[in-house]
Amino acid sequence: MNDQLTPALQNAMEKAMAVVVDYSFSVLGAFAVLIIGIIAASLISRWSRRRLNQLASVDETLAAFLSNIIRYAILVLVLVTVLAQFGVKTTSILAALGAAGLAIGLALQGTLANVASGIMLLILRPFKIGEYIEAGETVGTVEEIGLFTTVLRRPDGLFVMAPNGQIWNRSILNYSRHPTRRFELVVGIGYDDDIGKAKKTLLEIASSNAAVLEDPEPVVYVSALGDSAVNIGLRVWINTSDFLSSTWELTEAAKLKFDKAGLSIPYPQMDVHTK
Repeated sequence: MNDQLTPALQNAMEKAMAVVVDYSFSVLGAFAVLIIGIIAASLISRWSRRRLNQLASVDETLAAFLSNIIRYAILVLVLVTVLAQFGVKTTSILAALGAAGLAIGLALQGTLANVASGIMLLILRPFKIGEYIEAGETVGTVEEIGLFTTVLRRPDGLFVMAPNGQIWNRSILNYSRHPTRRFELVVGIGYDDDIGKAKKTLLEIASSNAAVLEDPEPVVYVSALGDSAVNIGLRVWINTSDFLSSTWELTEAAKLKFDKAGLSIPYPQMDVHTK
């Protein structure tokens, strides 16, 4: 009886040892793949971030986001490869991950829309930090551009955090992008006043202001014949950085110069005839 058990026991032990050896190689192989994959993901992520930061058209926030996506994508592939080492059917896992991703996408579609809008804002760069913009009801100086929201400071000093989707889906008016801006000042004079004198006075106002550019040169014109005044316009170009203060100075100078020159700025009038 013992003689019959010995060969059977040896056969069982040999099979067990073969299984252990095969399993050990699978574990070692999976462990090696995991370690190499983690190191490769980290190295490739850092390399891609450095390369993206070297591109002038790519924002630092976008570079970090894209490099993290690359890292996690590599880690997912590594995990699937490790599971395959143990004989796990990866097709079902990939299907489950796809279904989970779809469910998460549907649940967070508003948030993901903001992320997509943030990526487009960072790639196309319709505005940068420090620029003054208007996008629908969102107005202010840009202080931060994130993947989900954009932070602005309003002219009255209030803090604004606007979802990126709200900005991206509107026409964006950037007041700071170009180095120069045009300003038009329209002043009304009486019908009895000298139009030539008024035009000359406006040109003197423009030439006496250091912020007014000589090229393009200032232009004066008769804007309209109003009900109670002849509207004389002054069109000048000013550096964007000097725009607001210069418009205040030009408007104030027009009133003072017109008073000194004896040119009236009439109030709205109405003639009433009774029978």
